[in-house]
Amino acid sequence: MNILEKIIAYKHKEVSLSKEKKPISILEKSSFMQQPIISMSQYIINPEKSGIIAEIKRKSPSKDIINAEISVEKISQGYENAGVSGISVLTDTNFFGGTTEDLIAVRNKVNIPILRKDFMIDEYQIIEAKAMGADTVLLIAAGLSKEKCFALAEFAQSFGLETLLEVHHEKEYYSHFNKHISIVGVNNRNLETFEVSTDNSKRISKILPKEIIKISESGISKPETILDLKQYGFQGFLLGEAFMKHPEPQVACQEFINEVNKNN
Repeated sequence: MNILEKIIAYKHKEVSLSKEKKPISILEKSSFMQQPIISMSQYIINPEKSGIIAEIKRKSPSKDIINAEISVEKISQGYENAGVSGISVLTDTNFFGGTTEDLIAVRNKVNIPILRKDFMIDEYQIIEAKAMGADTVLLIAAGLSKEKCFALAEFAQSFGLETLLEVHHEKEYYSHFNKHISIVGVNNRNLETFEVSTDNSKRISKILPKEIIKISESGISKPETILDLKQYGFQGFLLGEAFMKHPEPQVACQEFINEVNKNN
């Protein structure tokens, strides 16, 4: 059993408990349910934006603690000021140290797209994402059947949410991509070995249609990598650890984007 399988197994139990603690009838009362989303796909392709989706992540299974003592409000405002195209907020607690309260706090501070980065397995989590102010939800192909992926993407779209389909291999794109997907993300991390290489994005880019909005995820720590990946058609770039390992992630983000803009 790889780490994703362990997380998914745990997530089923977690979602069941969440349904009992906070039923849908409670989620539906959130003021965010009536608010229109801010389109992450449009922010990614906006030429005035950086294309960078900056992540708020305290820890991960591969790195353990990355940055535990953080102010999500301060970081998110700094990310927005730096010119990111969106913010990715980990809401998984057990494996990544995030909370749903983190996303709500970010939503109350910024006016740019927010991705709820979690392991979505149930329609309840889609409603939960909308109730906390997310604009986009992550669907990980490796953790879903193609039928469930379609159902969740369709359900998310019915709430006005955009969807980011994450793939690790070409076969996952072919089996899981559907008409309800807004963005395709290629994860450069091998789930079995934790090894990371942007060659994964470069290889998979060859099968992705030009009209699809595509982002590269993981393993990006240098501005020149952004410029390199753009040559393969990537418009968006998700960076987490590169910023979060810095004492002030928002400062690292600003410096990184300044370098990208300088060489663009």
